[in-house]
Amino acid sequence: MPGETADAALAAAAELQRVGIGAVLTRLGENVTNVAAADETTQHYITVARDARARSLDCHISVKLTQLGLDVDPQHCQANLLTLADETRRDGINLWIDMEQSSYVERTLDMRRALRAYPHAGVCLQAYLYRTADDLASLIPMGGGIRLVKGAYREPSNVAYPGKKDVDENYFRLAAQMLAATANGLRPVFGTHDRQLIDRIRRHAEESRVARDAYEFHLLFGIQRGEQLRLAQAGHRVKTLISYGEQWFPWYMRRLAERPANLVFVAKSIWSR
Repeated sequence: MPGETADAALAAAAELQRVGIGAVLTRLGENVTNVAAADETTQHYITVARDARARSLDCHISVKLTQLGLDVDPQHCQANLLTLADETRRDGINLWIDMEQSSYVERTLDMRRALRAYPHAGVCLQAYLYRTADDLASLIPMGGGIRLVKGAYREPSNVAYPGKKDVDENYFRLAAQMLAATANGLRPVFGTHDRQLIDRIRRHAEESRVARDAYEFHLLFGIQRGEQLRLAQAGHRVKTLISYGEQWFPWYMRRLAERPANLVFVAKSIWSR
């Protein structure tokens, strides 16, 4: 994290833009418990979008639906999401819906479908879930954006692939389908730090004659900066996901509790710089 405030995140985005890398901004603090907090989050992202436009920054906004009140009042959450979609479209900024645990997938995709008229919107899918192949097939005709990640939540083996090899293979299969759908208006985004997988996707895109500006790679702030620069210098679209906010400690501890392997991944990244 570059800091706890939106200003710190925007300043980090400006630094990245100088080396040809864009940013995706997300404030930590999911699972709000009242409508007032959901509305405050909505207004916060509207302000951030306007500030990013005012600074001419290449930024996207990414939000979890539980930040907008999904647990409290789904209809109110959808109203907040539509407000954000209207405002970000006006500002020329892409809006991403993050994916949460498997219990939220169906509701999250329903909310994405409610944004069918907003081509600048997109949703995250997780390659370790068995259901994702079917979800991807249902979303491709809508166009817009799909960001594919491996998945970081702890899920039971009847819901998600338990082994890394199987997750990696499913990720590549899904990625190939996404690249093929660029001709129909899909904007594929690949959120991974797995260099072997990144290079495999790059080779497949080249063999399939998919232009480098037709898809993007999204990586985390502070993780594998060299890989981000390598991709940008090779002519790929690259964005860094910048998380910020006062809720960083509970978020960090929750992620470690859900998936202790995350700590090993971060440690390896630090020592490999």
